[in-house]
Amino acid sequence: MPQTVLDTPMGPIGLHWTGQTLTAVDLAPDAACCAARGAADLPTALSRQLAAYLADGSASFDLALDLGGTPFQQRVWAAIRAIPAGATRTYKDLAAQVGSAPRAVGQACRANPCPIVVPCHRVVAVKGLGGFAGDRSGRQLAIKRWLLRHEGVAVD
Repeated sequence: MPQTVLDTPMGPIGLHWTGQTLTAVDLAPDAACCAARGAADLPTALSRQLAAYLADGSASFDLALDLGGTPFQQRVWAAIRAIPAGATRTYKDLAAQVGSAPRAVGQACRANPCPIVVPCHRVVAVKGLGGFAGDRSGRQLAIKRWLLRHEGVAVD
């Protein structure tokens, strides 16, 4: 599976794809994960849409994705993809929308293989940011803050 690491304003991210289909976004890539660096071999749509989003947080993604996941996770991820840039939803509100519990929505967010593109950073706690990619502090939460600010959301 082709993969690369891109240096972005939020730090390095790893991208994995098959053909023209994005399969994973790694927010904490290591050297063993992606030896290649740069956008030279990225599928055209991925390269263009990611560059557009990094330049303007209101830009949206319309990429071919292979997310896998359970039917429940796929429902949550579809609901997340419907949250527009610059907006947020709470885990509680999203749970009510998909007929589940906030904790289950949080687990689906944690299992999201393509953060940023499937914008689970737009899902927040009733009070505060909540977690991101399984972390409640550190680099992942700093990325969530950066993404939300980039989209024009006021965060602490």
